[in-house]
Amino acid sequence: MLESEKYKRMQNMKCYAYIIAGVVFQTIIILVFALTVMRIKTPSARLRSVTVQSLNYNASGVPHFNMRLIMEIAVKNKNFGHFRFDNTTANVTFGSVMVGDGEIVKSRARARKTKRMNVTVDVSSSAVSDEDGLRTQLSSGTLTLTGVARLRGKVTLMKLMKKRKTAEMNCTMTVNLNSHAVQDLDCE
Repeated sequence: MLESEKYKRMQNMKCYAYIIAGVVFQTIIILVFALTVMRIKTPSARLRSVTVQSLNYNASGVPHFNMRLIMEIAVKNKNFGHFRFDNTTANVTFGSVMVGDGEIVKSRARARKTKRMNVTVDVSSSAVSDEDGLRTQLSSGTLTLTGVARLRGKVTLMKLMKKRKTAEMNCTMTVNLNSHAVQDLDCE
């Protein structure tokens, strides 16, 4: 009898050990899942390419420029849920002066994907008051512009978790006035 009780006790101990090991294993799995999949990251936005159309400029007399930019904006969503953003504008600045803006229509970037969209911006130097700085850049044959946008929206994970995030774009570009092309495109 003593050996059968000892045997039952050993079986019970093994059973408890298996239960505890199973609970620990499930806890580790849930923890890894929560720390990787359920973590919401901020999506990123950047300019992929810029095409210059109908460029018109004058460096002598009263310096001015007018052009149309076709900007391809890429919104990269690194989350396991989609990022839905609202209507916003992409601004183009010369120095600290806004010289043009274009509308970014509301859309969504799917989970772990990149959403690409084209934005047309009409750029004009009519608001620029620094004629000397503008004349210097136009005479050199290059024009440095900055593209800025803030895409506000929500990241939704498994239709349960929703969190507001803002993807920000800040890109500097150098427009070659002779070739009507963008030379350097650098995004932060």
